[in-house]
Amino acid sequence: MSFLARNLGRTLVQVSARGLQTSAVNQNAILSDEFLKGLSKPESRTTCTLIPGDGVGPELMYSLQEVFKAANCPVDFETFFFSEVNPTMSARLEDVTASIKKNKVCLKGILATPDFSRTGELQTLNMKLRTDLDLYANVVHVRSLPGVKSRHHDIDCVIIREQTEGEYSALEHESIPGVVECLKIITAKKSARIAKFAFDYATKNQRKKVTCVHKANIMKLGDGLFLKSCEEISKLYPRIKFEKMIVDNTTMQLVSNPNQFDVMVTPNLYGSIVDNIACGLVGGAGVVAGASYSAETCVFEPGARHTFSEAVGKNLANPTAMLLCGAKMLRHVNLQPYSDMITSAINKVLNEGRFRTKDLGGQSTTTDFTYAVIDHLK
Repeated sequence: MSFLARNLGRTLVQVSARGLQTSAVNQNAILSDEFLKGLSKPESRTTCTLIPGDGVGPELMYSLQEVFKAANCPVDFETFFFSEVNPTMSARLEDVTASIKKNKVCLKGILATPDFSRTGELQTLNMKLRTDLDLYANVVHVRSLPGVKSRHHDIDCVIIREQTEGEYSALEHESIPGVVECLKIITAKKSARIAKFAFDYATKNQRKKVTCVHKANIMKLGDGLFLKSCEEISKLYPRIKFEKMIVDNTTMQLVSNPNQFDVMVTPNLYGSIVDNIACGLVGGAGVVAGASYSAETCVFEPGARHTFSEAVGKNLANPTAMLLCGAKMLRHVNLQPYSDMITSAINKVLNEGRFRTKDLGGQSTTTDFTYAVIDHLK
């Protein structure tokens, strides 16, 4: 009897073990199938509004699209030709803003602005676009790039510019013949908003100092209000050091000791001037990317706004700034691996020094540099 019981028990254990093993195998097969399905599932794609811009903008955008294609970036472009110097060919402002509001992101070349208006309109297309989208914060991260020679090294500063008011309000009139009045608008609401943006940016990116650039010693009411707003916001961020600097001194300090700056917050015109000086310190307009933010949308464009129209069709322009704009856009839409891949390829090409465009002291063409970046994508 005991013999039969032992054999029966052994048989039941073996059958149970086989059942567990079969169940585990089936479960592994199911998991494996689900994993393979996940790999084969097509990645969701992002649609981005694309504005080639004027001057060499279309050539740079072509370079960007070639790099995106080679990197297999899951991005589709909705392209609009948008120009103030070619108004008959330009898309309507309403169509462009509707596309950007729908897609939330835009890659934009530089738009040329004529020195005079044929229609008497004082607002430029750039100003209208910023106003319609409320692109109040322009952010330009200026940093030294590997392999790019410059007088100063290890520059790493961020210029945050309020760009919906100030001197760019398009409020000018000729009061009497030969006398023109130009109004500069500064409001407490928008000054506080850009100040808070600057301190939030500093906090999020582990920055230690915010410098307010102003001219309150002369424009006591206008710039005085901007400075006062920044000072009040700074009290909410005790861990971030706050300092103020007159714009004249800022320009001198930038070219003599740029490493002292971390984050700068400026009104509209001063920001444009400081952006261009800082870009010149690290290699020029061809190597610095920028972005303009509203609460809902983001437009990525080169940090120094030069169309380089004299080089149109000559295959000479440096695509680095536009490629870095593309990398910033990919990071913004949570496509970090693609952004890192493109940024790394750009840095490798610059560091090797074999392919340099003329602005960096070389003889390479836009196409040469573009395909060198593509060759370094990994």
